[in-house]
Amino acid sequence: MTSFRLASVSLFLLLLPTGTAFALSGDAAEGKRLHQANCVGCHDTSVYTRKQRTVHSLDGLQAQMSACSHAAGKKLTATETENLVKYLNDEFYKFE
Repeated sequence: MTSFRLASVSLFLLLLPTGTAFALSGDAAEGKRLHQANCVGCHDTSVYTRKQRTVHSLDGLQAQMSACSHAAGKKLTATETENLVKYLNDEFYKFE
């Protein structure tokens, strides 16, 4: 393997985790604010860390957000949902 090729592969592998971390868009700080305003009235953050939590993937988290907003009678915009998912994932779930 040439040194250029080895350097290219090494750089790709080095940047791969960073690219994954940025794959989820949204504003976590705004998500936290939305969480405080809309979610803690029904439950505290222990639902995200309990052993028998119902969310096991990023898709599951997005589906749960839809179910919660429906149950709470809240109509969240796509951006608000994205921000909430970003906050919850960054703070509690850590899905890639």
